[in-house]
Amino acid sequence: MDSMPNKKKKLHIAMFPWLAFGHMIPYLELAKLMAQKGHHISFISTPRNIDRLPKLTPSLASHIDLVRLPLPHVENLPEDAEATIDVPNNKLPYLKKAYDALQDSMARFLQDSHPDWLLYDYAPYWLPSIARKLGISNAFFSTVTAAFLSFIGSKAHLGERKNPEDFTVPPTWVPFPTTVTMRFFEVMKVFQGGISTDKSDVSEIFRAVEVLDGCDIVAVRSSVEFEPEWLRVLEDLHRKPVLPVGQLPTVVYDNGDETVTWLWMKDWLDKQAKGSVVYVAFGSEAKPSQEELTEIALGLEQSNLPFFLVLRTRRGQADTELIELPEGFEERTKGQGLVCTSWVPQLKILAHDSIGGFFTHSGWSSVVEALQFERALILLTFYADQGINAKVLEEKHIGYLIPRNEHDGSFTRDSVAKSLRMVIVEEEGKIYRDKAKEMKALFGDRTSQDRYLDSFLDYLISHSKNICSCINPS
Repeated sequence: MDSMPNKKKKLHIAMFPWLAFGHMIPYLELAKLMAQKGHHISFISTPRNIDRLPKLTPSLASHIDLVRLPLPHVENLPEDAEATIDVPNNKLPYLKKAYDALQDSMARFLQDSHPDWLLYDYAPYWLPSIARKLGISNAFFSTVTAAFLSFIGSKAHLGERKNPEDFTVPPTWVPFPTTVTMRFFEVMKVFQGGISTDKSDVSEIFRAVEVLDGCDIVAVRSSVEFEPEWLRVLEDLHRKPVLPVGQLPTVVYDNGDETVTWLWMKDWLDKQAKGSVVYVAFGSEAKPSQEELTEIALGLEQSNLPFFLVLRTRRGQADTELIELPEGFEERTKGQGLVCTSWVPQLKILAHDSIGGFFTHSGWSSVVEALQFERALILLTFYADQGINAKVLEEKHIGYLIPRNEHDGSFTRDSVAKSLRMVIVEEEGKIYRDKAKEMKALFGDRTSQDRYLDSFLDYLISHSKNICSCINPS
């Protein structure tokens, strides 16, 4: 007689992202997908960040605990600042200090709850050792590509590249020809806040390599179909399992709170020709300099293309360096474009038929959102992983980089205007429009995403250190 079928164990998975919404949102998307499979999630962040996350449906809320750990007070950190969007760049080291001061409360939570798995971000370099001491299986879940992690290298390579120029050529450990490198001006920005260290801060690169060295496995927001070569490099570098979890395409939700805001935007978009509008947004973190904004705005005007510009004029209340559009810009472009300085429903905008291209900073969440709706990409990077993302997209002919001075990163309104017109309306840019259409199956396919998720969860179940009850009888 056949035995009764077995049911896979339902895991308790704790998740601890870095205090940036570009990290918290992908973590939450993965949490939702795992919760839909019946697993119990403890999503850990600070009180204000938890309150600002998208609301969970009742069915998800029953599987996801939102764990609030109060952020310790750190001198010079602005009051109520709990995420990168709350502070200007020069205050970010204080946010990282406060984040590091969470390690005692994190250790207490883990000791009390003892999850089957802990998934954490690049920033808590101190967390792998805590998980190891407590006997908790743990994974670094990367919201950035395998290409970027491969470019960073391993702990063994930490001292190999000492000068900025060393980062403008492919790393010695990459075994295939590639154009994926950083440009000099991008390296200099990282040197200012990431590669070099000072007495008051722990570098971004140090955090990442420590986490990569200390974790049991590496989970990456990626897919074998998109970057197989870089996933192999990453596994070879760290000699541990590297598991792609899919691109985590996001869902367009109908939210009653968005209705009024969305309706007037939709009314404007409905009046534009199909595929004609440039959507311009640089994410929740990036803020152009005043000089950059001026060239972007005048380039948009000069392109004669209809545009929808989302503009962040400051990073948090403590940011005193406000940026503003050129004098008379909004009056001159009243019939051409729309400018919004507050929150916008980006997914709904990208899904609208009038959008022909996305002028973006190359943040991976924005790239995924654009490609799942077949939007051509025009790329202008600002910092962090964006330069590598853009070069990967350029190498695969998926996105077009705005031409810039390689040394100082400057660009002109002419290059902005020409790039936009080329990608969106001219024959030369057809390759980017066609590639965007091809990518929809890779970035927006729910069936493929479900396969990646099942494979990832199967690994977590079979490799949990709590192995005594990996399979429960039904």
